[in-house]
Amino acid sequence: MQRRQFLAGTAIAASALAAPAVARAQTSFSWKMTNAYGPGSPFYVEGPGSPTDFCKKVEAMSGGRLKIQHFAAGELIPALEGFDAVQNGIVEMNAANAYFWAGKIAAAQYFTTVPFGMDVKGTNAWLYEGGGIDLWHELYEPLGMLAFPMGNTGVQMTGWFRKEINTVEDFDGLKMRIPGLAGKVYAKLGVNVQLLPGGEIFPALERGVIDAAEFVGPYQDRRLGLQKAAKYYYTTGWHEPNNVTELLINKAAWDTLPADLQAIVQTAAMACNVESNAWCDATNAEAMDDLVKNFGVIAKPLPDAVVEKLREVTTATLAEGAEADPRTKKVHEAYFAFKKQYGDWAGVSAQPLLPVLYKS
Repeated sequence: MQRRQFLAGTAIAASALAAPAVARAQTSFSWKMTNAYGPGSPFYVEGPGSPTDFCKKVEAMSGGRLKIQHFAAGELIPALEGFDAVQNGIVEMNAANAYFWAGKIAAAQYFTTVPFGMDVKGTNAWLYEGGGIDLWHELYEPLGMLAFPMGNTGVQMTGWFRKEINTVEDFDGLKMRIPGLAGKVYAKLGVNVQLLPGGEIFPALERGVIDAAEFVGPYQDRRLGLQKAAKYYYTTGWHEPNNVTELLINKAAWDTLPADLQAIVQTAAMACNVESNAWCDATNAEAMDDLVKNFGVIAKPLPDAVVEKLREVTTATLAEGAEADPRTKKVHEAYFAFKKQYGDWAGVSAQPLLPVLYKS
């Protein structure tokens, strides 16, 4: 009798201990996600691997236990207020690019893109397997946030120019729309750097308010009509060899999710990272062909001497930023140590193979 009573008591106690975990695992969550980009934007808002696609994936994978309502820029908050909204718990998530927060955390820029840095494959290798995401979390943790990669445009084009670039002196006095670290590099070469939202680029370029502009790549640039405002399209892409979409998450909200929903969020973000890049490569291939054949666009790389000068100034600019901020220095050193290792492998593997595979 005593043994039966003991076993029954043990079972009841075990059940009581397990109940909160079971209840928590079955709890449903309703979250909000804001976005730095406007309604209808391909890749940045809608389409394969986009933030709205991410929300659909999470809901489907979780069986509806985690529903995320998406708000494009201006629908809930202004475009670039997502960082503060997530930090203050107004929303649980935000989709943007980490270099938008450079004024708050200079090191955040490394988690979007680095001029003369790594391509999409190298960046993913660093983030997922080289400690990059851990550094990202370390950077944001004191602010009550964490982040994951959720998309990648791949290499972006140097941009559209109304006049041909033959020497580095041709940059002097040029008015150009260009964001991020690349803007600092161009400024040192005499460029008058302009920061314009996407919707203002075409009219500014068409009217000659600016002389050159960088946006994304052939598909997105054609959508803005930039081919109607400038003739020369430089393809080197030195300034953004890839471009990561940031999924920013409030840490306190994240900690309320059971482990399976956290895993679903991470897996859906990883799926979107791959799928969005595939979509970009496919659509850019068609768009570039169309721009050259049907719009008379002159697409070509920058002259070698210009590229080498840009590399020299970039190296000095990044070093200055690293020395000015300990957090940036830590990320900078980790990034370039991994780039050296990855670059050695890419030089042996990909570099000799690409001309063989894609010889026209």
